[in-house]
Amino acid sequence: MTILLLTIGSSGDVHPFIGIGLALRERGHRVKIITNPHFGQAVSQCGLELVPLGTEELFQKYLADPMLWHRRKGTRFVFDIVLDGLRETYDAVANHFVPGETVLVSSSLGLGGRIAQDKLKIPTVTVHLSPAQFRSCIAPPLLPGLWMPAWLPMWIKQRMWAGGDQFVLDPMLGPRINALRSELGLPAVDGILRDFWNSPDRVIGLFPSWFAPPQADWPAQTELTGFPRYDESGTVPLDPMLEKFLDEGSPPIVFTPGSAMHHGHSFFRASVTACRKLDRRGILLTRHAEQIPRDLPETIRHFGYVPFSQVLPRAAALVHHGGIGTSAQAMAAGCRQLVTPFAHDQFDNADRLCRLGVARVIPARKYRPANAERELRNLLADENVSEKCREIAGRLAGDQSLGRTCDLIEQLGNLKAGSFDPSPMVKL
Repeated sequence: MTILLLTIGSSGDVHPFIGIGLALRERGHRVKIITNPHFGQAVSQCGLELVPLGTEELFQKYLADPMLWHRRKGTRFVFDIVLDGLRETYDAVANHFVPGETVLVSSSLGLGGRIAQDKLKIPTVTVHLSPAQFRSCIAPPLLPGLWMPAWLPMWIKQRMWAGGDQFVLDPMLGPRINALRSELGLPAVDGILRDFWNSPDRVIGLFPSWFAPPQADWPAQTELTGFPRYDESGTVPLDPMLEKFLDEGSPPIVFTPGSAMHHGHSFFRASVTACRKLDRRGILLTRHAEQIPRDLPETIRHFGYVPFSQVLPRAAALVHHGGIGTSAQAMAAGCRQLVTPFAHDQFDNADRLCRLGVARVIPARKYRPANAERELRNLLADENVSEKCREIAGRLAGDQSLGRTCDLIEQLGNLKAGSFDPSPMVKL
């Protein structure tokens, strides 16, 4: 098959698709990744083909805008980016579609690909990286601006979701989506984030059921496969200076506000102060060195990018933004987590980590030296957290999520080609 992997976003959105692409290529398929050229090197060094979407200049412009991380307005900012590139995304898919041979695997934000599915009849899998993308009245995700406690009657939750569609989401997304659909001779759609963004062919959640149990009101075509956990560890060598630092002393605390964060100055300042007060060694991770305080002590080091799978097994704790990929790597390493969510799905991920017993949370707006020191001190001293971390790491040992994801993609392609293996599939 020709597999088109469409993903829009930061490293946390692109890495899972590179991992899927590598696994599919090993099975003999032709794989093309449609994403921003900022990730061209990460894609090409794996031997995969890049189909560029947008420009490096636009990518850096969007990341530099603080609105991306606004607690409530950040989601609208992201969707404006998606809508600006809607036609280009559609064209990228259409130009590489081979009838009868192609399967499209699209991230949640690949709405141009979803339109291409309807127009060109492409077998399509929608991939949701985190549980927050799944709407539910039974177990609503924890999202900024969404107040939906468990005790609310079901009919009130249903009306709240319907009101959000009618008065906020569809007016925000519908006009530009339906303008392109009309241009292509397709009927208008509504319920964009209720139904439309989920492929009717298949939806895959890239997380295990113990992290987020499937709900009866999720799309019926949903399958869960588990965390892919690709982090470039096979292509990015460990910095010799990092190796030396890790060998020289006690396990450090690792700090990162996420690869896309351009505004982490206060986060890193508070982190350095907390490390000093705790008398702990620390590692600060960001590609944007201008965010790092000057004159770091010898016990705290800054590095650009380090695959988490290479450093977290040797860390005392990880302090991070709550991205789903970062969270998964920490769980796999058995590493304690202090989460400082900023926006988007990070609040829901943080809530789930806390319920699993492997993390504590400080909202980003309250991440100050005294708060960070207190929570880290308690986290590091809590043996119950340590035990839970070991338990969860054991669940992820030997995980075969990439293989299961590839199976489901291949099964869809075979089904549409008329050669579907009728053996029953197991919902994981």
